[in-house]
Amino acid sequence: MKKIMTLMLIALVAGACIPVLQSRYLTPADISAAPKDDPTWQVRRGRKDPCLQWASYLPDTNHLGHTPMRYLRVNVHWMNTPDTAYQLTGDQAIHFTRGLIRAANYDLAKNRKMWLPNRNDTPVYPTNFRYILTPDPNIPNDEGIYFHYDADDTYYVHKGKTRNLYRREVFEKYGVQMDSVLNIFIMPHHPDSVASKTYGTHKVGVALGNAIKIAGVYHDAKGRDDYWDFRGVFNHEVGHIFGLSHAWVTDGCDDTPAHSQDCYAKGQSPECDTLASNNVMDYAAVQNAWTPCQVGRVQQRMALENNRARKFLLPGWCEWKDSMEVVIRDTIAWNASRDLEGDITIEKGGQLTIRCRLSMPPGGVITVRPGGVLILDEARIHNACGLQWEGIEVQKFSTDVGRVIYLGEPTFENMAREVR
Repeated sequence: MKKIMTLMLIALVAGACIPVLQSRYLTPADISAAPKDDPTWQVRRGRKDPCLQWASYLPDTNHLGHTPMRYLRVNVHWMNTPDTAYQLTGDQAIHFTRGLIRAANYDLAKNRKMWLPNRNDTPVYPTNFRYILTPDPNIPNDEGIYFHYDADDTYYVHKGKTRNLYRREVFEKYGVQMDSVLNIFIMPHHPDSVASKTYGTHKVGVALGNAIKIAGVYHDAKGRDDYWDFRGVFNHEVGHIFGLSHAWVTDGCDDTPAHSQDCYAKGQSPECDTLASNNVMDYAAVQNAWTPCQVGRVQQRMALENNRARKFLLPGWCEWKDSMEVVIRDTIAWNASRDLEGDITIEKGGQLTIRCRLSMPPGGVITVRPGGVLILDEARIHNACGLQWEGIEVQKFSTDVGRVIYLGEPTFENMAREVR
């Protein structure tokens, strides 16, 4: 009996010494300030705020999950005459539309190396966005593909006295969900223009804020799968929507060399084998390369709350997704605004520095596990849909604690578990 009692006593003592994982939401007692000589203070000081630099918005190729894929909502309108002068319509046009979006997405997914300058070492980054055909939920059986038969606003005139490329009447008459979906209008060249020897019925387009016009499809598409030939102009005009300029001139990107545009394609002449471009923002036979600067600038505009093109994105950050959790196991600094769709967990040995705007999904939690570190450098953490996210959870296990360090006072919005 005495032996049994001794064993029970030992078990009770041992049980009392077993550490227990403790968790609580952030309180002022959990927060420490970084010393002024800490090198992390130097990052955002001075004129070059990292939150404003396009390079900060390049996807981290070692941690692609830190920058969720963005989906750009589009719909497509086919303009035709009242007597259906152009036969690419109905099921054939629907097939073409879906193929065009698939082809444009293919080039986004397979971003290519730049041809210019010859023998360059410009790196290739993922574009990190795709198109999604978006129907109007208020229209029964809608597919996001529309057909309009109009005597007045069907045609596209690119140049000359009667040019109408910048006119918006067709958008105002037929646009659908223009406040949240990028409308693409496929239009025929005017017969009078086609009759001119100096006009040319090649593929061409124009981006006008919340809509795009594309011409040349009716005249150049001869076969069922000719949509591949128009993926370049599609992506080119979307580049303009997100603020990219033509690449052959001074466009603010050092990795898009200025050039004469004399070479439309390789093989055009011997010198064109090394002078032709394949950049998406050039006028060229091949437009399948986005440079780091172009990718960064597009991603930056997608992350800016006040950018008008951001409204075309599918707001994935309005919904919490278990599969989109971000786990930090090494030293990471987020120097760009971003919109997440899952929780953040900082594991032991991991360190995450947040310097810019961060949108957490509704109900989302930032968990700092024992031995993990969260550094907030004047960060703003909120939910971009105006919904509540949960808060910052700090954990302790034995002598290991999760640490939260302020470099500058952060701003918390829509946070259910306020710091108090």
